[in-house]
Amino acid sequence: MLLLAFEACTTCALAWLFWKACRTLFVRSSLDNIPGPPATSIWTGVLGQIFNPDAWGFHEEITKKYGSVIKIKAILGENQLYVFDPKALHQIFTKDQHIFEETPGFIEINRLVLGPGLLGTLGESHRKQRKMLNPVFSIAHMREMMPIFYSVMYRLRDALVTQVKDGPKEIDLLHWMSRAALELIGQGGLGYSFDPLTEEVVPHPYIKAIKGLGPATHKILIPGRYLLSTAVKIGTPSFRRTIVNWIPWKALHDLRDLTDVMHNVCVGIYESKKKALLEGDEAVERQMGRGKDILSILMRANTDASDVDRLPEEELLGQMSTFIFAATDTTSGALSRLFHLLATHLNVQEKLRQELGEARQKHGRDLSYDELVSLPYLDAIVRETLRLYAPVNRVSRIARQDVSLSLSNPIRGLDGCEIRNIAIPKNTVIIIGIGSCNRNPELWGPDVDEWKPERWLEPLPEAVTSAHLPGVYSNLMTFIGGSRSCIGFKFSQLEMKIVLALLVESFKITASNKEIFWRMSGIVQPTVSNIHSTNFQLPVILQSTEQ
Repeated sequence: MLLLAFEACTTCALAWLFWKACRTLFVRSSLDNIPGPPATSIWTGVLGQIFNPDAWGFHEEITKKYGSVIKIKAILGENQLYVFDPKALHQIFTKDQHIFEETPGFIEINRLVLGPGLLGTLGESHRKQRKMLNPVFSIAHMREMMPIFYSVMYRLRDALVTQVKDGPKEIDLLHWMSRAALELIGQGGLGYSFDPLTEEVVPHPYIKAIKGLGPATHKILIPGRYLLSTAVKIGTPSFRRTIVNWIPWKALHDLRDLTDVMHNVCVGIYESKKKALLEGDEAVERQMGRGKDILSILMRANTDASDVDRLPEEELLGQMSTFIFAATDTTSGALSRLFHLLATHLNVQEKLRQELGEARQKHGRDLSYDELVSLPYLDAIVRETLRLYAPVNRVSRIARQDVSLSLSNPIRGLDGCEIRNIAIPKNTVIIIGIGSCNRNPELWGPDVDEWKPERWLEPLPEAVTSAHLPGVYSNLMTFIGGSRSCIGFKFSQLEMKIVLALLVESFKITASNKEIFWRMSGIVQPTVSNIHSTNFQLPVILQSTEQ
């Protein structure tokens, strides 16, 4: 039986490859006229350069050479587009977002790994989830989470104080930022503690699973992108599980095992929450978070919702791993970048420390939500870092039907003619250059590649504001836009500001003598060995401000 299934899958894959080859050779496309880099492989085009840990130079090269709309050669010569034109982005993320959806491979791998949450659903299911979740991430709820956030961060600060009690010391800051980010979303998101944030501790199984998820997913990126949406239609879930167990592919087995750990932990947390909610307010008060965490609020809202709007349990469970995955590596990566920049710009660090000290002296206590988010220099540092160094550098969309894509600035076709609208054939994949958009010199000016927080302390260039980018955050595409924008971007900003506020006040951070490489994988992460290493770390020198 297994052999027949394997033969069927192989036959399907070969037939798909044959169909792709024939389509490329004999069917002409309107995209053939769009300029772009020549294919370096007959099999993968330039995908190897686009999806590469060291792709920074390639992305910069093609954007400077070809502009804001670029033809990308993909599998067997397939045409894709790389886009960061403002008007085109508005159409993709806002005006025609029902046409430009997540790719099938992206949806299916998220559904399999994280469950049917926001990242693993489309259409009406996604709309219902978003409707239920939007109020949960309101500023009112963010205010209520401040005590939880401060509690976690004081534990982190105390752990780091112990680390440097004998004087300045090199530490792996990414290690601590990852642990803190997971604990923040654990307590604030799920009302559950994953990590006591002490030096001597046996890591929670979920910690290992979530840390391995990104690298494991990246290893099956290309097969998953092209084959997964077909594979999930073969047989029953138990049959497909048997096939996965049988296939001798370590990367796939690693992803299976990590998914099992995450699912089992989430089921345990969910059942505990459900039991407490059924027992009443007193039981909820005894739980971590005391019912103010996102999951508790969501479960109560779902119970009170009408039959039409109520989400099934599998979708509530799907949100849990989605929250954690979306909030852990992205936030820890962004925080690591922030601290690395402060370590190499000591004047900025000192100016921030002064602003934080004056605010604490003025209020004589921990800053409230409104007081924290209103600090201008802290806000400028966060915004500038998220502009220049977005944690996720690119996302993809696929056109679900033939559509005309409008451009802000015309491009010159290979035939020499000006192109203002591009006819996009159905099933065309579009790679959105988030980093390229945030670094567009036509919008931000000639100093676009310079990290300069001061740019946010004065009015932004008119070109930026008049471009009407669809991003939900500060004229940037960092959290994208439309109905699939990052729903937790306020939560993420609050985390970053609290971490910065407490640690910059307490420690002087300076750079170590080790070279830092930033990998452009799905989520940007630092390493010191080489750009291809997955041993992620960020060594810095930490010293107490009281020494």
